[in-house]
Amino acid sequence: MRKNSIKNTRVNAEVQRELGNILRGGIKDPRVAPMTSVVAVEVAPDLKTCKAFISVLGDEKAQQDTLKGLQSAEGYIRRELARTINMRNTPEIVFILDQSIEYGVNMSRKIDELTKDLKDGEEE
Repeated sequence: MRKNSIKNTRVNAEVQRELGNILRGGIKDPRVAPMTSVVAVEVAPDLKTCKAFISVLGDEKAQQDTLKGLQSAEGYIRRELARTINMRNTPEIVFILDQSIEYGVNMSRKIDELTKDLKDGEEE
């Protein structure tokens, strides 16, 4: 199975959807921030490993605590995935912090400040 095959794309989408459901309803660890979402998932073609890119709304400490909480709950998450998704292998999950949303918000804020400064300079 190639990395970008239709089957792999379907598996990625299903795993992402189920991981999102598990994060919303099943994790009781207080370290996991309530505003945690699964941005993307890359399941290896052999279905043995999975990279889950997560986004956490909060400061640096909340992000690191959430990563630690998810890593400690990996066994539970894998069991829930195996229960809900019919896969040959339940992949080992590696959680990776995705800061693209935060980066986009910061860039948007900088652009807004710059355009405001330019407009203020024209008015003088």
